[in-house]
Amino acid sequence: MNTIDFSEAYTAENPSAITIGTFDGVHVGHKKIIENLIEKSDGLSTTLLTFFPHPRMVLQQDAGIKLINTIEERIQLLNETGLDNLIVYPFSKEFSRLTAKDFVRDLLIDRLNLKKIIIGYDHRFGRNRTANIDDLREFGEALNFEVAEIKAKEIDDITISSTKIRKALNEGDIETANMYLGYEFMLTGNVIHGKGLGRTIKYPTANIHIKENYKLIPKQGVYAVKSTIENRMVFGMMNIGTNPTVEGKEQTIEVHFFDFSDDIYNQNIQVLLLGRLRDEQKFESVEKLQEQLLKDKRQSLALIEKYNAQ
Repeated sequence: MNTIDFSEAYTAENPSAITIGTFDGVHVGHKKIIENLIEKSDGLSTTLLTFFPHPRMVLQQDAGIKLINTIEERIQLLNETGLDNLIVYPFSKEFSRLTAKDFVRDLLIDRLNLKKIIIGYDHRFGRNRTANIDDLREFGEALNFEVAEIKAKEIDDITISSTKIRKALNEGDIETANMYLGYEFMLTGNVIHGKGLGRTIKYPTANIHIKENYKLIPKQGVYAVKSTIENRMVFGMMNIGTNPTVEGKEQTIEVHFFDFSDDIYNQNIQVLLLGRLRDEQKFESVEKLQEQLLKDKRQSLALIEKYNAQ
């Protein structure tokens, strides 16, 4: 897949079949849309046009919006779908003011070489999102491109799935989130130095810093996880929380990897969540915390064994 940053001067050489959307989560429903695009492309180059930042971040200055994927994770997942091209268009207030006609003619036709578009029945576009699929069909007749409508049920299923994924993650229901995603929910970040408390109680942790403040972080608690580090699959358990037993104040994400002692400070790693074990708790002593961590490890290993047997 060619990933094209539209900040560069770009004009598509090959005629394109295009779909448009945020595709946050790149979940099972999104993949059906892409399969549909590829199947109906009729030999045209398949292209997904997506936007970043999210329009709500720009137009509503919605700092509270949380996305299932970072843009890098979205690109990673889309790269596995069989698309020919991914266009990441830099969304801006200026871009939002384009009329529907200018959007279709100047971007889709002149720059992306549109010949066929596969789009949801409820898709709206152009300034103030006033144009709809009927307007797109009129443009198609005038500008010589085909419009294929994605059925209402498929679009509704996608909306429902995205809502359920976010709800499940906020509730710590990783199994449900992963089912709708079709893969394990991921957290991607840099390993930074923490306070070193884990090492003193024989449970050293990798502290994960996620720079994207729009990334959805699941409910606080303890999770069984896996990661690929230096081409090696490693399993472990992760705590999302404030470490109340040692009077922590700020939320951290800390992973204790089993049978792993390599120095991975300053490395970027991706942690995949397999299941949730329990809420974060405040223990009356560090010794009680150690006893619970041993139980967590045993429970994690049992969950991982079940996961590997699938």
